[in-house]
Amino acid sequence: MNSNTPLLILGIDPGSNITGYGLVKKQGSQLIHIDNGCLTTKRSQELPQRLHSIHASLREIIQKYKPDCMAIEEVFFAKNVSSSLRLGEARGVALLAAAQEGVEIFEYSTRVVKQALTGFGQAQKEQVQKMVQKLLKLPEVAQIDASDALALAICHANTYKMRSL
Repeated sequence: MNSNTPLLILGIDPGSNITGYGLVKKQGSQLIHIDNGCLTTKRSQELPQRLHSIHASLREIIQKYKPDCMAIEEVFFAKNVSSSLRLGEARGVALLAAAQEGVEIFEYSTRVVKQALTGFGQAQKEQVQKMVQKLLKLPEVAQIDASDALALAICHANTYKMRSL
């Protein structure tokens, strides 16, 4: 891909209650904020219905914006096994939505994203949020899940060329 060819990246921060998404366009050396938000499910719904809702909403977003690729957080192991499984299930429906729409998928660890945005792999969430706001020239700090999704998109925008080496 030519460095002047715009690249539209969909960042996804998966969760069974809240899935954050963020769209960033890389054009030359510029990062342009396109959209961000949170897909919130009702805790009163059964998990399969919540996963269906996340999947359907992500497909709508992908169909609307037609991103070139998706950046998503790698699987990590939490102390709570049940939470890890639910996160994995939400991550799975996000991967499925991207695959169904033919969107190339890239995975990044939390540490790599923090390192790419702040220069410190153990940065606090608030530091990452502030860097997202600054890099995208946002008028305010994005909601935490949307900010994490934007951070994934920014990380990919700034590192995707190195991955191919």
